[in-house]
Amino acid sequence: MSHIAAALPTVLTDAGVTTTGEAVLFWVLAPIMVLAALSLLFARKAVHAAMSVVLVMISLAFIYVAQDAPFLGVVQVVVYTGAVMMLFLFVLMLVGVDASDSLVETLRGQRWIGLLAGIGLGVVLVGVVGRATYATPVGLTDANADSNPVGVARIVFGQYVFSFEVVGALLITAALGALVLTHRERLLPRITQRERADARVLAGGSLTPPPAPGVYARHNAMDVPALDPQGNPIQASVSRVLRIRGQEAGTAGFRAEIQPFHGGADVGPPVQRAGDVGETSGPTTPITTDRGTEETP
Repeated sequence: MSHIAAALPTVLTDAGVTTTGEAVLFWVLAPIMVLAALSLLFARKAVHAAMSVVLVMISLAFIYVAQDAPFLGVVQVVVYTGAVMMLFLFVLMLVGVDASDSLVETLRGQRWIGLLAGIGLGVVLVGVVGRATYATPVGLTDANADSNPVGVARIVFGQYVFSFEVVGALLITAALGALVLTHRERLLPRITQRERADARVLAGGSLTPPPAPGVYARHNAMDVPALDPQGNPIQASVSRVLRIRGQEAGTAGFRAEIQPFHGGADVGPPVQRAGDVGETSGPTTPITTDRGTEETP
């Protein structure tokens, strides 16, 4: 990152103020970030709110880079925007969020309490910002002398290590609280894997997964039943939906075609009629033994 920081132009003039380019960047991105942040309060869909947060984080990454902090800008995009927010967005898209909100107040007067608390917080923020004094900015040249990641590490794990640990503890507490709040009591006893296997065996099912369609057949497709070593179709290999719809292909054209001859088996033309749509039937294989020729279905 050091070569990236060295390639960036200085963001401060000799008078200790920002350059015109950074000022223009700030006044372009700042209103966009404010509008995107307000959409968290007024957006009707959770997906739109998540996309607004992504816009705020990407804009913040641009400001970090303009402030001679390229490492923070890259982390902002890769970690927060690319990982955390995209994961949150995919969870919303997969799970879904009910758009209907309940207007029943579980706590009496909670809206008035929230409104008064918000006004009080706004007054405190205005008072703090109004009385704040800032020294002349000196830039990050000295702090980034050993590269921006080293400077960030010295501040986080040195000057603000206690605050860093407190924030980490708060995040862990919030994650545990979310797990506790979303936990639901089980209404039915938990069924173990062994109990499921025993029930499947008692019901006459198979412990192993069914074979894939087209196994041992001359054609591999979802509607072609798999064949066992004797050439008989395995009904469980084709989806039950296809069988109900009558879309299961007959096995005559795809079955294993085995013809007897002295000393073994040879591949020959089919001896079974073509099956109709939705009909499955195994081949009839002649087998020569000491007792003569037998027909085995």
